[in-house]
Amino acid sequence: MSVYAIASALLGLLGISAGAETATIAVAANFKAPVEALAETFEEESGHTVRIVIGSTGKLYAQITHGAPFDAFLAADQERPQKLVEAGYASGNAAFTYATGILALWESSAADSFDIDRLLSDDVHHIALANSRLAPYGRAAMETLKAANLDDALRSKIVTGENVAQAFILVDTKNADIGFVALSQIISADAPARGHYWTVPAELYAPILQDAVLLKRGEGNAAAEAFMSFLASDRAQATIESFGYKPRGK
Repeated sequence: MSVYAIASALLGLLGISAGAETATIAVAANFKAPVEALAETFEEESGHTVRIVIGSTGKLYAQITHGAPFDAFLAADQERPQKLVEAGYASGNAAFTYATGILALWESSAADSFDIDRLLSDDVHHIALANSRLAPYGRAAMETLKAANLDDALRSKIVTGENVAQAFILVDTKNADIGFVALSQIISADAPARGHYWTVPAELYAPILQDAVLLKRGEGNAAAEAFMSFLASDRAQATIESFGYKPRGK
């Protein structure tokens, strides 16, 4: 029996024995579109309700450690979920990787394809990226620039958003000429691809392994526990892949 089939059976049992519940899920900004699609499917099939709170991984982590009422955390890295487990903020269940992010360099008005050398062009004045201290995609962008020996040469061009969603907006609104964003943001239904993008070679940055963890507040919450089971299912993983991520195990 597949993970999803097991999860579906559990959902049915939970619906009968405990009734519908609501879970509040803290989600990294890059995963906004896929989690909304996943939540819609989950709610239709389980009867539970999922409330989604979007933010940078670093900011959401800080809110959790200060008592924010979240039941589960879908981060854009592995570090923060592991810290929550170690500090006792998470349930006894270990964090698990639900997706691997893909970094892309996007120019919404580009007429032609390009690569990283585009950043050196005289008509590129502002390069957007997420805050590398708070957001894993920002850290991956800086790793890419360093690997290409461009970090010093381009430092004066960099403009920073708190998270990768803000980096995307900077490019989308022409407040930046080009930017490092999540591939999922470019190909999602919310942001049909326009212009051109370059998928950053994986060897230029450390893998963006995104982990999820059930928090202490979510223990015993049927909606939170069932959603985490659903997130690991084959069906959910296929949806995640369609949004521009590598699914688990790939």
